[in-house]
Amino acid sequence: MSSSLRARSTRTVAALAVLALSVAGLAGCVSRESASASSDAPALVSNDQLSTVTLDVGDQKGGTEALLRASGELDGTPYAVAFSTFTSGPPQVEAATAGQIDFAVTGNTPPVFGVAANARIKIVSAYTNDASGDQILVPPTSTATTFADLKGKKIAVGKGSSAHGHVLLQLQKAGLTLDDVQLVFLQPADASTAFSSGDVDAWAIWDPYTALAQVQNGSKTLTTAEGVANGYGFGIASQQALDDAATNTALQDFVVRLAKASAWAEANPAEWAAAYSAAVGIDPKAGELAQGRSQRPAIALDDSVVQSEQTLYDAFVEGGAIPGGNRFADFVDTRYNDAVASATTAN
Repeated sequence: MSSSLRARSTRTVAALAVLALSVAGLAGCVSRESASASSDAPALVSNDQLSTVTLDVGDQKGGTEALLRASGELDGTPYAVAFSTFTSGPPQVEAATAGQIDFAVTGNTPPVFGVAANARIKIVSAYTNDASGDQILVPPTSTATTFADLKGKKIAVGKGSSAHGHVLLQLQKAGLTLDDVQLVFLQPADASTAFSSGDVDAWAIWDPYTALAQVQNGSKTLTTAEGVANGYGFGIASQQALDDAATNTALQDFVVRLAKASAWAEANPAEWAAAYSAAVGIDPKAGELAQGRSQRPAIALDDSVVQSEQTLYDAFVEGGAIPGGNRFADFVDTRYNDAVASATTAN
């Protein structure tokens, strides 16, 4: 599929975004024989060969595009960039597998589901955070004080999202199982409605939705993912994009720019919070709250990061959410590590 066709309309990607991510569904459209096969990176090409390249990038509100524009890192790219907005990470993995996008940044759990499904993606970059913005919220009138108090209750959560992983880990910590709670799988907008109307007892969610619920509705934090989940974010790339020399070259440049933009945001928190709030169209107080705890600077995609994700993968296997048998490391490609390290060290 041509790049122009893949980027022609957000409607195409939006159609994918409404599909619920399921391991069975993804596995049905992916070749298990070729999905995890590794190949050497093609040689990089010169910038003058990138003028016909369009990178199709999956994004979420206030995410990659907003950060790159605010930092100025989107200026002067020798290739074009087309952004498409998604509700969460799982449909980004679907779109990359389907060849609809070349790259996207997700939370820590969508790649786990992709690995379980032998998705035609590779994890190519990593970002860190203390996960304090990933929270389980309860209404202001709730009497719950610990996660264990949710036994027998309904929890809204996005299937295959980082919040899904957070809930699973909280269950383990509390000595509970999936049979002890009722997970209601909803994307953020629908989950917000269900939570506000009292149709669910709690909501597992991430910023900026966490901050919005706290600032606008006085929602209470039952618990955060800090010290429970690893808080990582990941850049995923389609195997198709990585196999093409020109697109791979553009991707390396893009990942480096994103790392620089993340460093800029960390060094200029007030300026970034204002730009973020404007990009998302939210109360600046919520934007400042969200970005005060949910920035994700780039880090090396090293063995410790990979092992942490394998632990999360194994937790999902143990919970019966995904099949076992795959290694997260087999879907990791560190070809951009050195370039990111050089760029961020230089800054």
